[in-house]
Amino acid sequence: MAKLYRLLTEEDTSAFCHKVSEALAKGWELYGDPTYAYDATSKVMRCGQAVTKEIAADYSPEMKLGQQ
Repeated sequence: MAKLYRLLTEEDTSAFCHKVSEALAKGWELYGDPTYAYDATSKVMRCGQAVTKEIAADYSPEMKLGQQ
């Protein structure tokens, strides 16, 4: 059994909400508070949310976390 961790990020648009909603629909759970910061390079606000998920497999760095 492994516990996986992902940090979801996106510009501050509905795309971020859809990304988090999709992860929740796939069994991921929110971890901690969301974050919000200005990206000076692209001059946009960005959101971030950590999520975790327990799976019935051993962890491997080759895993594609978004497909779990």
